[in-house]
Amino acid sequence: MKKSVWEEFFDIEAPHYLNEPFTKNTEKEIEFIMREFRLPKGAKILDVGCGVGRHSIELAKRGYRVTGIDISEGMLREAMKRAEKEGVNVEFIKADATKFKREGEFDAAICLCEGAFSLLGLSDDPIEHDLAILRNVYESLKPGGKFLLTALSALGRVKKATNEDIEKGLFDPHSMTFFEEIEAPNGQKFPIRERVYTPTELQLMFRMVGFKVLGVWGGTAGRWGKRKVDFDDIEIMVLAEKPAEEKG
Repeated sequence: MKKSVWEEFFDIEAPHYLNEPFTKNTEKEIEFIMREFRLPKGAKILDVGCGVGRHSIELAKRGYRVTGIDISEGMLREAMKRAEKEGVNVEFIKADATKFKREGEFDAAICLCEGAFSLLGLSDDPIEHDLAILRNVYESLKPGGKFLLTALSALGRVKKATNEDIEKGLFDPHSMTFFEEIEAPNGQKFPIRERVYTPTELQLMFRMVGFKVLGVWGGTAGRWGKRKVDFDDIEIMVLAEKPAEEKG
């Protein structure tokens, strides 16, 4: 089966991923996650689009049982090597986030730093792709389970877009998608498609799936905090909860 554009790119990017500037805030991000989830040791956490295991491994070191999924074999190989080096056990699975779910298994879930969400294949439906991820996470959580997501923000990105970008097909305002070419560390270039969001749209999508939205904040790496989203934010953060089952 032919690899997707994102799978090909991340397979090449994997050994270089931790050189990216947005990967340098892991400790603070883990502290934020732990404060918001308030889970006892031994709780099960799902990491969607886990990449090289940056968050998965740190959570496992703190006593959580973690399952990380990613579409890239290259990323997962790096994650497994790092987990072994750190002496922790993480279940890493090659899976497409639009298809993976385990009914009611996890106490919490994360999908951070463009981990599957916002990253479209060239032919993916711009609404259904990310809705499928939300549905799968919802189904995989236990009642009362929390979910922390960061998604690409439309605010700053659209502000910089032009009518010429629309005419050239670089930005589609109807689907809120951007098309561009990125270069992998080996020099190979890939045509990519990214979906951007407004805070209101994210809240509506979460509610459609059944989540209760607990907070929407600026989610740019290095600037996490319970603050309003601003025009400088690359990402928006959403904290949501799967409602507890009603007592009959």
